[in-house]
Amino acid sequence: MADRRDPAPGQAQVLAIVERAYRGAVEKQFVDSLYLAAELNRQLGGMDILLRGQAVTYAARDVRMPSLRLGKRVIDTLTDPRADVRNLLDLGMRVYADESDLVSYGLAGEGGCLDGVQPVPADESAARWSSYRMVCFL
Repeated sequence: MADRRDPAPGQAQVLAIVERAYRGAVEKQFVDSLYLAAELNRQLGGMDILLRGQAVTYAARDVRMPSLRLGKRVIDTLTDPRADVRNLLDLGMRVYADESDLVSYGLAGEGGCLDGVQPVPADESAARWSSYRMVCFL
């Protein structure tokens, strides 16, 4: 029997779940969960990302980051999480998105998500947890 802590060759060691989106969008100008994921991927020997809840909108296709108005001040330097998701995919990371949350946010079906983002049913993603050395929330 295979040791469940030893993933198959080519499989990520860690599953990182991101479900709370846009937290501290103004304050986080230096680092956010997806930026951190790229570094953790390198340090931990591979990482998959599962987007859930509002975070599935990070994978939305053809969306632009709006400006934010706080009183008389306009902030137009917010980072674009879609660019961060593309970067993770370019690094060879697998990015999954919860299918039911994609439906909830109108992103299900052809052309709703960025190329490379894989929709996954919630029960299927939960069943995979035991194949990872570690599951964490970012």
